[in-house]
Amino acid sequence: MENDTVKLLRECDAGIKMGVGAIDDVIEHVKDERFRRLLAECKKDHEVLREELDRMLVAKHDDGKEPNPMAKSMSWLKTNMKMAAKPTDETVADLITDGCNMGVKSLHRYLNLYSMADDNSRDLAKRLINTEERLAVDIRSYL
Repeated sequence: MENDTVKLLRECDAGIKMGVGAIDDVIEHVKDERFRRLLAECKKDHEVLREELDRMLVAKHDDGKEPNPMAKSMSWLKTNMKMAAKPTDETVADLITDGCNMGVKSLHRYLNLYSMADDNSRDLAKRLINTEERLAVDIRSYL
């Protein structure tokens, strides 16, 4: 149980870092104020979850996990190529939606894989999933 809990928390940590990084990479390109506000609110929600996650990791004597360097590099490259070709809110919405969907898929996989994780870590993962799903729905009008 302890091992699954730490592993799930680590994956949530990496996911939050990827999400915040993705928002940081695109928010300056967003022209629509409502869209920019949605991204800023989601980033804030991620940071609140991150604070709670950090407390849980400290209690488990763990430092968390950085995102996979290859995944991070590929995300950065995709973002910069697409934004260079078509720097629009539609492009940003497409990139962020893809990221949200990948995050939701990964987190569900980790919830299944680490099924013995404690209730608190599972709850945090589910709240992170809800945050990602909500953003993907909220920005559909920009696609």
